[in-house]
Amino acid sequence: MTSAAADIAIARRVLATEAEALTALAASLGDQFVKAIGLLEGISGRVVVTGMGKSGHVARKIAATMASTGSPAFYVHPAEASHGDLGMVTGDDAVIALSNSGETPELGDILAYAKRFDIPLIGITSRPGSTLTQSADVALVLPSNPEACPMGLAPTTSTTMMLALGDALAVTLLERKGFSAADFKVFHPGGKLGQRLLKVADLMHGGDRLPLVAPDTVMAEVMLVMTAKSLGVAGVVGADGRLAGIVTDGDLRRHMRPDLLALHAGEVMTRGPKTVPPNLLADEALRIMNTKAITSLFVTDDGRPVGVLHVHDCLRAGLA
Repeated sequence: MTSAAADIAIARRVLATEAEALTALAASLGDQFVKAIGLLEGISGRVVVTGMGKSGHVARKIAATMASTGSPAFYVHPAEASHGDLGMVTGDDAVIALSNSGETPELGDILAYAKRFDIPLIGITSRPGSTLTQSADVALVLPSNPEACPMGLAPTTSTTMMLALGDALAVTLLERKGFSAADFKVFHPGGKLGQRLLKVADLMHGGDRLPLVAPDTVMAEVMLVMTAKSLGVAGVVGADGRLAGIVTDGDLRRHMRPDLLALHAGEVMTRGPKTVPPNLLADEALRIMNTKAITSLFVTDDGRPVGVLHVHDCLRAGLA
């Protein structure tokens, strides 16, 4: 056999091996896959995809595919998560963790974080009895097909199955949500992914998440509200329902004195804060936050607060 013929034979063997694995993967789908789709469809936040090494590269692609097909998602590096990026993951999100062995040590902190804060966790792995399988709310276990590498060492077949399974999740969600060609166009203006067209209203915290107090609220209570809502700010609303000012962490530091807790919100607040309307592009709101060196903006409609946009919301949406 000539060298060229041998090369083609090897390539065909690789593709055939991986094609057989994908056929086996399709046949293996069942209740766990349906549970995973239901879990992802039911969240109000974003899909956080994570993985280390080759699984990490696949995780990035899965996150990108979901984000561009109507399921907002982003990738978190598991090692970086242990050094602060866990703050990007909220109780409204769901986590998809990829690990062929199911024993990747770098995933330990993000798995524990998901369990601690009751964040739904989907595991994709080849090991049914692994730590990832046992930690996950839903475990998607890959069939035990051989790697295409002749030594059985280089991740090839396994990563192909992970990638295809991610596509299956994304497209199934797309069809469940009725994501149309018009929606797809919105997310791909001029060849770019659609995060740049997200509006402030798409990302802001509203309803019960709004940290609002009256001007005569004592600062001890204001600080409790700020802590409970975890947005680093409280809005001070007058009797007319309009935003009179805000209390930020910086205001607390500027008014630090023995009687701070006995002061009223109206005495500490910053008057005339910068606000944005809900229909403003989130990208523009992020520019405002960067320019003014602030981390949050109140969203108002006719002067009345309807939401709060935090810089982390923009980062989670891929606006950076």
